[in-house]
Amino acid sequence: MFEPVDLPGSATAQVLATAAWHAMHAPSALNTQPWRWRAAARTLELRADLDRQLTTTDREGRLLHLACGAALHHAYVALLADGWQVRIALRPDPADDPKLLARVTLIGRGMPGATATALRDAIGRRRTDRRAFADTPVPAVLLDRLRRAVELHGTYLHLVRPDQLPMLAVATASAAADELADPDYRAELAWWTTRPAGSGDGVPATSAVRQAPRRVPVRDHTIGRHVPGLEVGAGTDRGASYGILFGSTDEPEAWLRAGEALSALLLSATDAGLSAAVISDPFEREWPRHLVGELLAAVGTPYLAVRIGLPVEAAPLPATPRRDPTDVIEISG
Repeated sequence: MFEPVDLPGSATAQVLATAAWHAMHAPSALNTQPWRWRAAARTLELRADLDRQLTTTDREGRLLHLACGAALHHAYVALLADGWQVRIALRPDPADDPKLLARVTLIGRGMPGATATALRDAIGRRRTDRRAFADTPVPAVLLDRLRRAVELHGTYLHLVRPDQLPMLAVATASAAADELADPDYRAELAWWTTRPAGSGDGVPATSAVRQAPRRVPVRDHTIGRHVPGLEVGAGTDRGASYGILFGSTDEPEAWLRAGEALSALLLSATDAGLSAAVISDPFEREWPRHLVGELLAAVGTPYLAVRIGLPVEAAPLPATPRRDPTDVIEISG
C-alpha cells in the first residue's frame, strides 16, 4: 500500500513531490534508480544521478535514460490522475545543465482521466516477473492496446514473429555469454545483487529465478552463486509475446521518450492483468544489439525488448527495494 510522501514545502510543491514519489517505483536496470527530483512551487525537475550509472553494462547511458524516462511517465500519470494539466520539456538545457533531463510544469487544473487513473493505480501493482508465463497466448486485442500506448510517446513496438524468436534468443544468449566472461560485468552485477539491507536499491538474489530452458534466456542474477529456493515458475513461456521498443534515432531525447513508452506499456500490461519483464541483455553489447536490429528490417534503432504473458501463479511478487524519498526528492519552494 502506498503512503503519500510527506516533505516540507508549499502545497503545489507537495503535489509535485508526491508525483516524484510515485516515480520512484519505476523500473530501472538492476534497480539502480538513477534519478533525482527537485520540486518547486510549480515545477518538478528530473536529473540523472550519474553515480548510479552502470559503467560496464550501460557505457552509453542508454539504460539510465530509459529508466529516467519511465520515472518521468510515472510522475506524469500521477499528476494527470490527480487532475493536473502539465507541460513537459525534455532536456531543456543540454549545454549548461546536461544532467537536467526533464522539467514538468503545472499549467492548470482539469478532470482526472480514466486512463491516467488506471495507470496510476497500476504503479503499486507492477512487478518485473521473471517467472515463466502460461501457454495461452496473449490476446491480440491486448497486444494492440500495448502497441498504441507505446506509439503515444513517439516510440514503436515491434512484436517479434515466431520465425524471429530464434534470432532474439541467439542475441540474448550471445550477450549473456559475453558479459559473464567479463570480470568487470560480474563485479558490477554482484554489487547490485548483494546490496546490504536498508540500501533501498538493487535486485535481491531471492527475486531471481532458477536458470532453466526458455524460448529466450533470462538473465542470471546469481552469477553462479547458490541461492536456495529459487523457482522458474509453472509455465513454459510458450504463450509469451516478445516486443522490441524502437525509434528513429539513437540519442538521449529518444531514449527518454522510449522510457516513457516503456512505462506506458508496463503499466497498461499490469492494468490488463498481464505480466511483463524487460529484456535488456542483447542491447548492452554491440553485436547482439545489431542482431536484434536486423529483426526491424532497418526501419529503426532498437532500445529494449519486453517479454509479455499471462501469469500462471496467482501469488503476487514482492516489491523490490526502494530508496528513501528524502535521498531522492528535494523541495525548494
